[in-house]
Amino acid sequence: MTAAAASIHQPPQQLTDAEIINLANENQLHPYLLSESSHTTLLSYLHNRTLSPSPSLPICQYTLSLLSLISLSPHTPSLSSLLSLLLADYTNLFLSFQIPRDSNSLKTIHLFSTVLNNVPIKELEVIFESIVLNLSKLVSFEDTQMLDILPACFNLMINENGRESVGFILDRVIESEWSKGLLVKMVSLVREFMHFIDKVRGREFLEKVFKGMRRVDLQDLPSLVYQLLVLASKGFNKKEVIEGVVMFFGSEFGGSKRGSSIVRQVEGTVLLHVNFAVKQDPSLGKEVIGLVKLDFRALNHFTISVLLSVARVRRFSESSLGILKTVLLTAYRDHKFAKNCKWLPDDFKEECLQNVQKAEKALLRAVNESNYGREHIVPTIVQFSFQLLESLEDGNVRDLWDSNAILGIEELSIQMLKTLFEVHEMARNEIIEQSKFRILSLKPEKNIPIIRLLGHLVQSNPYLMLEHVSRLKELLDYFVFMHGKVATHLVAALVPLIKLSRDLRDYTIVVVRKAMFRREDAVRLSATNAIFNLILAEKEATREGSFSFQDSSSQASSSQHAEIPCIMDGGLFQELSGLLQRCLYQQAEIKEVMYHGLLKLVLADPTSGGPVLDFLLPHFRCFFKEDADVQLEISRCTKSLSGNIVIEEPLDALLSCVSSILLLQPHGKADCPDSSRPYLVFSLSQENELGSDLSRESFSNALLKIQKFLKKINLEDFLGRIQGDSSTSAQEEKRKCCALILVGILEVVVNTFATRLSKATDIEKADLEKELVGFVNLHESLEKDLCTRLSTGIKRGNVRATAPVMAGNIEPGNNRLTQEQVRYLTTSSLCQLMQTALKLCNTECSKTIAASQHHSQLSSSKPVKCLQIMAFTLNHSLHHIKSYLTVAKENPLRTLIYGEIKLMGPPLLKLIFLLKSGKKLGSEEKKKEEKRMKDEDRKGYLHLALVCMKELVTISLQNPHLTELLEDMVSVSTLEYPELDDKYEEDSRIDDQHIRTKQLFVVKVLKPLFSELLAQSYFHELEIISDMLLVIGEQLPRKQRNSHGAWSIHVCKSNVIKNSKAARSVVALAISLSSPPSDLIVAQDMAKELLKVTGIETSDTAEVSESYSIINQSTSTSIISCIQKLIEAIIVDMDWAIKKLNIFTLVSQKSIHLSRNEEHVTGMEFENNLYSRAEALVKVLSCFVSMNLKEPQAEHLLRLTAKFYKHLAQMSRLRIASKGCKQLIPSLAFQKLVELTCKQLTVPLYNFVAEMQREQENASSKCTANKIKRENKCIPDLIYQIEDYEKYLIQLSKVSKINLLRHAKRSTSRDFKIIDSRKIISEEDEPNHKPANHASTTAENGSPESGDNEGNESENVLSPQSVSPLAEEESASDGENGGALPHAKRVKRDRVVLDSDDEA
Repeated sequence: MTAAAASIHQPPQQLTDAEIINLANENQLHPYLLSESSHTTLLSYLHNRTLSPSPSLPICQYTLSLLSLISLSPHTPSLSSLLSLLLADYTNLFLSFQIPRDSNSLKTIHLFSTVLNNVPIKELEVIFESIVLNLSKLVSFEDTQMLDILPACFNLMINENGRESVGFILDRVIESEWSKGLLVKMVSLVREFMHFIDKVRGREFLEKVFKGMRRVDLQDLPSLVYQLLVLASKGFNKKEVIEGVVMFFGSEFGGSKRGSSIVRQVEGTVLLHVNFAVKQDPSLGKEVIGLVKLDFRALNHFTISVLLSVARVRRFSESSLGILKTVLLTAYRDHKFAKNCKWLPDDFKEECLQNVQKAEKALLRAVNESNYGREHIVPTIVQFSFQLLESLEDGNVRDLWDSNAILGIEELSIQMLKTLFEVHEMARNEIIEQSKFRILSLKPEKNIPIIRLLGHLVQSNPYLMLEHVSRLKELLDYFVFMHGKVATHLVAALVPLIKLSRDLRDYTIVVVRKAMFRREDAVRLSATNAIFNLILAEKEATREGSFSFQDSSSQASSSQHAEIPCIMDGGLFQELSGLLQRCLYQQAEIKEVMYHGLLKLVLADPTSGGPVLDFLLPHFRCFFKEDADVQLEISRCTKSLSGNIVIEEPLDALLSCVSSILLLQPHGKADCPDSSRPYLVFSLSQENELGSDLSRESFSNALLKIQKFLKKINLEDFLGRIQGDSSTSAQEEKRKCCALILVGILEVVVNTFATRLSKATDIEKADLEKELVGFVNLHESLEKDLCTRLSTGIKRGNVRATAPVMAGNIEPGNNRLTQEQVRYLTTSSLCQLMQTALKLCNTECSKTIAASQHHSQLSSSKPVKCLQIMAFTLNHSLHHIKSYLTVAKENPLRTLIYGEIKLMGPPLLKLIFLLKSGKKLGSEEKKKEEKRMKDEDRKGYLHLALVCMKELVTISLQNPHLTELLEDMVSVSTLEYPELDDKYEEDSRIDDQHIRTKQLFVVKVLKPLFSELLAQSYFHELEIISDMLLVIGEQLPRKQRNSHGAWSIHVCKSNVIKNSKAARSVVALAISLSSPPSDLIVAQDMAKELLKVTGIETSDTAEVSESYSIINQSTSTSIISCIQKLIEAIIVDMDWAIKKLNIFTLVSQKSIHLSRNEEHVTGMEFENNLYSRAEALVKVLSCFVSMNLKEPQAEHLLRLTAKFYKHLAQMSRLRIASKGCKQLIPSLAFQKLVELTCKQLTVPLYNFVAEMQREQENASSKCTANKIKRENKCIPDLIYQIEDYEKYLIQLSKVSKINLLRHAKRSTSRDFKIIDSRKIISEEDEPNHKPANHASTTAENGSPESGDNEGNESENVLSPQSVSPLAEEESASDGENGGALPHAKRVKRDRVVLDSDDEA
């Protein structure tokens, strides 16, 4: 026993490190390890092994051996202590970089994680402290291996100390500096302890991650994002993860390498990860859509790519593309609205513009980068682009954008599809098929952008499009089933491709030939346009020297190659002459199209003039007989169709075509060498040349004979011979049709004479002017005859199309399928006619003055010549200017007929000055001339001239290249207005040419004209000047616009105008040209003066306002309507503004982390501007509710105030914080608005309604009964909107602890009487009864429920569930008769709700 005891107390034998390894391999626990005295030695072995040349494996073997031995009896105190010391030493050695970072160290650390439950918590805290202090030293990913023990440690610490201890450690980790390796490690580890992290720490953690991702290597980013997406799919801050990913790759990603192929490939890989994550967890897709829906700032090229990628998931295909489309269209609409809204600050307008530019650039970038690992989004890009094209509204969409700043929806969509077509072969078939499908299925107006897309593809990628000729031929197969204009535009779009493909050209010709034999007029019309598109394309290709057909069939032999140019090249006119001959037997509309097409052909190729005349001559001779007494057989130009007489041959259009060709090719200058005339099949001969010369000579002689015939024509005899002795309706219609043709022929002749007049000598001009006056007189007689007869039934449009279809040109942004109107009189001719009229007027004026000085009389008793030409010229100038915009810019006839339309400005202004001056153009002794020259006629011509100038100014403002028009008009102005001389000098120094020109035109022309017309009481003309001032003023900068507004206000104050329309236009000018907030201040001042003129109830009224002379008894009604129109426009603006305010509120409440401070400032500024605008509107409305208004202005005011209170309710509701968000105190601006509304509007409005209802009770006519029924619909709605507004004020007062209703007169009685509407209806059925007595009886038989009970019902609607002190004062009971019913149900009742007479 003694020996045994001695052996026990003997210390165990010391082991070497090698022996410990062997023990571990044998899985034997040696007593030496159980001794605490051995710990120092055992740890020294670990330190010694770090000194080895290759310490990784020795350290790993030794540490793993110790851990395996400790795990045999981990609960033994000595081994547990050894484990703590070993972990601490290993951690220190690892963090001090004495242990290599490799797979051995990783294996060791993982084994440590399995035995951590045997380490005391305090020891773990020490180890945590050591790790946290050394986090800044962990640079590479391998350096962070020690962090693998964190998840297990956190579990142990939570069980022991709770979550707060772990939270404290996490806060320190998040606050420390992270290297890129540490960042990657933390993202990979957070999945293990994500359930320990709350929302706030999770948000901070993600902010730290996304902030540090800029330093992460590009190749590590996809895996990092994938891990974040996995975290989000498990519920870890989904919103913040998605927001961080899209914002990182959308803005900060790439740095100096941004745009490189590597960066794009990384983005493509990330997109695939996002797509896969959304498939696994659809809630991530909802987060992406919700992020873009909530805040536009989240939209960038990567967000768009993500949405397009998510759209590949079936359940998100519609919603993803839908939200992207909505956001883009909203940006465009916001820009359009902000650009036209005057009260928005310039910074906000610029922001809206930048938003659109940002969205366009992001979309184009997403498309351009679609070939870098993201080909899976190509189909969705195609789908989205076509959706954008379909979203274009009918009509002209060009006004949605400024072409100098942004592209616009259509151009953006076309560029996207063009890029895809060029880059992705897989997308080409889809684009062509989608275009084909939509052209065949959509409405005609929706087809125009699609056809324009095809045109762009053909022009930019003709050889790629050649690969799809078969599909285009399939589309052409439906030519006869398409809308006429669509078919025409389709062929026009394919013309560049037809130049390159003989197969497509021949197929198109076959299709057109078939179409010419269809029964539908529209199809034949389209075919005619298509024919000339083909011919003109050939001429253009010949002129450019690039006409090279590519035969899709087998290659032809060399002999065939030699024959092709002789038979085909340049010979389409001859080849298709048979089809054109068929056109000569079609309807008048088709013939007009053909005549214009032939004229285009001559413009494109002057050498074609001879063959065209040869082609037309036989047809012309059917209607012209040289030897007959009546050379023009106009009666043959009409025919009977279904019992109606219609024009079969537009002879005037034919003569216009021939006359233009002859003017373009005068005799002797059109002959060309044989080699330059490619339109003949065989070699040219002297006989062919002689035939062309004969045709030209024949037409020239025929036109001269027609002119001589018209000089001596007797209209009554000529038209009477056509009508015959019969006076049947058919003969009468025939006479009208022939008169219409003759009017057109006279216009052609006048155009010819005007052209000759511009080139004639002074001696020749006198004779030409005399003949010109004769033709104008004849035209006037015909017009009078037509006006008399057309008023009895027939109209010109019923017998033929007055505006031929000029197809083949589609202007960008114009989707309207309107006909282009081409007139017979050209711009140069009209200018010459104006100059002739001016010359004749000045001459006749001089003669009149000379005759009066010599006390003699003019011998001529004929009407004044200049006025005849003036009336003719002004009427045709107005039609000419209005039709200018209907002709496409690319149309060759636009240059021929309209030319430089700006040349019309100076002579037109001179005519206006002449008419305004009131010079006497005849002898005072001639009573007939005095009667003809009375003031009303001159005013009529002046009015017409001003309308022409207004149309010219409108065209000039729409086309920046026509600003010279205004400059030319300023240069000829002779008006003197001394008050504006200083202003003229100041404006002459403006740097911007466009602004300077507009400003000088206003100061030098319009304002002097306005003053002189006002002095002469030309009120209708004054309206036109006011319209021009308004249109130009709204395009000027704020400074100049305000100056014109101040001038207009001065006019309103200092001039008594009793013409209601003129007064309304001047008031509108004064208010509209005053920049906000001055516009509503002016409106308020005028409303106060109107209150004095209209009176308050029965108070005395003033005849004329003392402050504003323009306000008087004659003009008060029209001025009230003008200001109400302004109020309505402002209320519409508020509707948009409240929607934007709602977005700002949602963004701030949802804590979106995208430039939060900047957004807060913008939102506050926008909100304050809205409140200021509403406050000014309250002041204006408060004046109106005090007026004694008449119908329908009173009813209109009720509807406007109802809408206004609805907006006030929405603004109040937005001030109430959503659940879970912090409630903010309403701003001082909002509180001021509420106070002003309660004091100045609500209470007077109730009195206004009460007064209206008192008038209803005294109703005494059937008309008043109808008025009552209308008002009974708007009064309850108004009361409901007021109470709804006050309900939200009560709720806001409760949550913000501010009594917003302290200024409200809540004691106002709101009792109602229920009047049976059937009694009102019976009043209409018994007109013999006395209406007043009936109304009184109805009122007396109303519902007995009144007083407090009804008042409680009304209050119950206001706040049915409020229990605040404010609500308790106003609502005591729920009522018993449906008082708490929704508003819609109460309106549906068969009752009319009226305020009682007891209302205070």
